[in-house]
Amino acid sequence: MTKRQLLMKKYVSSIALVFGLLVGGTSAMASEEGGLPSAGTNVNDQASLQRGAKLFFNYCVGCHSLKYARYARISEDLGLSEKEVMENLNFTGAKFGEPVISHMPEASGQQFFGKAPPDLSLEVRAKGADWVYGYLNAFYLDPSRPVGWNNTVFPNASMPNPLWELQGLQTAVMKADDKEAVEKLELTQPGKLTPVQFQQATRDLATFLEYVAEPAALQRQRYGIWVLLFLAGFTLLAYMLKKEYWKDVH
Repeated sequence: MTKRQLLMKKYVSSIALVFGLLVGGTSAMASEEGGLPSAGTNVNDQASLQRGAKLFFNYCVGCHSLKYARYARISEDLGLSEKEVMENLNFTGAKFGEPVISHMPEASGQQFFGKAPPDLSLEVRAKGADWVYGYLNAFYLDPSRPVGWNNTVFPNASMPNPLWELQGLQTAVMKADDKEAVEKLELTQPGKLTPVQFQQATRDLATFLEYVAEPAALQRQRYGIWVLLFLAGFTLLAYMLKKEYWKDVH
């Protein structure tokens, strides 16, 4: 085997190793989240992002802020005009260029829920879209809790179900051999949406929060293909240049 063939073999092996590490890391993350339902989010679906934004600003912003997101950036990325954003999404009186801050003062959150509701700007980056989606679908009535609600994904959460009007009321069916463990949830009082429609609504909300956690992902995915094409072309040119320089060595 020639020296040139050995170099090419090492080059291909290095690429395969990097690809294997990336795939292995993704598989490991997926296995860690195996107990959660798949959210099926797609930040490139602009209609889903718009529906998710509508849900967030109508049901969540009263308690939760998005301090790293600005109304102007949301307008640009979601294809909404300034008028549409300020009339339909801005309920706090903030200016167009300001970040999304909730109505609730931190002291009031402490008083009502025992702790201030967290900012949700990075929630999906911290816990994943599947976790957020599963959490939004896992509320059930629990009279033993201070707010009357509990959650199978985040047991003993201090937060009530903000979407109960849409979902309806769920109750827990406990396991026969463990009366403190939830076996399944049953919808005992329907809401405004069917179960399938509600799952789509929570998917849209998780999609919006995934976008908020990393707005640059929209641009990165658009630019990514061009970066890959540039690297492929540069690699070809570099190899041809190397071949030209080394042709007289052997």
